[in-house]
Amino acid sequence: MLIRWHGHSCFEIGSDEEITVVTDPHDGKSIGIKQPHVSADIVLMSHDHFDHNCERIVQGLDKKVVTKPGSHTIKAIPILGVSAFHDEEEGKKRGQIVIFRFEIGGLKFCHLGDLGQMLDDAQAEKIGPVDILFIPVGGTFTLDAIKAWKVIKKLKPRVIVPMHFRVGGLSLSIAPVDEFLAKAKADQVVKVGNEIEMAKEDLPEEQEVWVFSL
Repeated sequence: MLIRWHGHSCFEIGSDEEITVVTDPHDGKSIGIKQPHVSADIVLMSHDHFDHNCERIVQGLDKKVVTKPGSHTIKAIPILGVSAFHDEEEGKKRGQIVIFRFEIGGLKFCHLGDLGQMLDDAQAEKIGPVDILFIPVGGTFTLDAIKAWKVIKKLKPRVIVPMHFRVGGLSLSIAPVDEFLAKAKADQVVKVGNEIEMAKEDLPEEQEVWVFSL
């Protein structure tokens, strides 16, 4: 199982032997970073904003694009979309998003998209157990560091992957990952580079924060 970060909220999850999922693709130039070069069987797009909805850059002859809440099974991959808000005013400022929970290789993934609200108990219950959580931490348009940790406490993932934070060249006014990491335990943070290969048995016993880089 390969997990690779393409910047912002775009991740590639899968392998040549398994179905590959890509989340929230962007075109790179619109946000000041490198365009992803990626192929996928399934593209999950949490909402229709320009930095999350560029499915045209994702290659794949038979790719399926999912943008709606509800239960989906695509190429034997179970996917659950849970409705949520892009802001703390029930979508009045930035609209709605879809949180995606999906399973590949026995691992339970959850991608929170541009979550801007605190999850309520009903949403957390729908999402259920999470092995690897992709969570926005940059604030301004999404959760900030403090709120992200509150969501983490509710979902209790084995692995936390921060996303949607400021990196070199990014043209969006969001915070870097530092404030979020400052609230983690020193031995909790693992820098994994741009990609990591793993299997279910590689999940850590204690909760870890995996920090990807471009």
